[in-house]
Amino acid sequence: MSKVLNVAIAGLGTVGAEVARQLIENADHFTHQSGRAVRIVAVSARDAEKARGFSMAGVDFCADALALASREDVDVVLELIGGEAGVAYDLVLGALKNGRHVITANKALLAHHGHALAQMAEEAGLTLAAEASVAGGIPVIKMLKESLAGNQITRITGILNGTCNYILSVMQHEHREFADVLAEAQKLGYAEADPSFDIDGIDAAHKLAILAAMGFGTAPALDAVAVRGIRDITRMDMENARDLGCTIRLLGEVERGDSGAISAEIRPILLPLESGLAKIDGALNAVSFAGAPIGAVTVVGPGAGAGATASAVLADVVDLAMGRHSPLFGVPAKSLKQGNSKTTNLSAPTPAHPPGRMEKHFIRLKVYDRPGVLADITAILRGHDISVESINQPSRAEDGVNGAVPVILTTHEVKPKAVAAATAEMAELEAVLAEPVIFPIYHGA
Repeated sequence: MSKVLNVAIAGLGTVGAEVARQLIENADHFTHQSGRAVRIVAVSARDAEKARGFSMAGVDFCADALALASREDVDVVLELIGGEAGVAYDLVLGALKNGRHVITANKALLAHHGHALAQMAEEAGLTLAAEASVAGGIPVIKMLKESLAGNQITRITGILNGTCNYILSVMQHEHREFADVLAEAQKLGYAEADPSFDIDGIDAAHKLAILAAMGFGTAPALDAVAVRGIRDITRMDMENARDLGCTIRLLGEVERGDSGAISAEIRPILLPLESGLAKIDGALNAVSFAGAPIGAVTVVGPGAGAGATASAVLADVVDLAMGRHSPLFGVPAKSLKQGNSKTTNLSAPTPAHPPGRMEKHFIRLKVYDRPGVLADITAILRGHDISVESINQPSRAEDGVNGAVPVILTTHEVKPKAVAAATAEMAELEAVLAEPVIFPIYHGA
């Protein structure tokens, strides 16, 4: 049998502890799977004394995580700390400089520094693997690098954040307000005490930047991902979507347009109830790939949590133990196109949409309930060549004729820029009491 693979784990939170438990309690399984023993030699965590439900006898504890990078008895460092900078970045950098392989679940790190780190690993003949960085237990990175490697990818679409998907699906099925469901998600552990990273779309943007790099051969370009979260979605929005035969989900989309330019965005969008992505409920993730010759394929599964994420980390451990090695982004880092390439157009977050894209839109306005308001609004739409498909005033105000009421509009297919310009003009009307809320209606398959 070949030499033992010696592992160091930095971070024993929910995921790190589960990875350690699996490697210790199921050691025979990993030996059978990989043909060599896999052994944890050292760990680092904030609390050395915390009870974790399994024995780590014989495993060294390092108070300083950075010390793991230079230990002579370590072959691979598992970075499960998180964050784009600080200890996580310093540890990965130190490990690669010291000739250690690295496995990480850190999407923020890769979205910001993945290109440089991948180049460093490849120049040193080391593995930098990150299956767990996107979509938890769904093997989307392996699919892009291996199963779909023979395809020309044209589009990747996904529900990439379990927290947002849980909130939106509960709002849909239980007819509750955003703030109420968010509070419940925090109690259940689906959302952090400060949920901004999730509900503002940043977490999903990190993941989409990685998928874009792998699918289209570009260096990760987080700044090129247009991002909008779900804070402004109301129960009324969800009910109005249902009246249109739709629901609302936070969707990540990256695609190559006819000109070769690539666009990437995270946004809430109305999905027809009969579509596959509309049926993804709770904390599940789903990712769809379109390309040639495959056509389209969708994968669904748990996107977060101890078991799902640990499963992805352990898959990378087995690959390394077996000697399976491939570049982080599927192709050598030196061949990745830069964001300012003429062929990628990923150097800035705007325009987010392919130039020729036409979409239907849902527009919610809060206006004074008085004569002439709808005429002013429709005049603005006509001035921007926007055709209205439907218009609805769901309810009248309780405080009299001059009270505030919602107005719901849907448009026929139009360029997103025209809708943005029209709603900006509407916001200047004296009768419009709040910024218009706009959701695209899904144009995909």
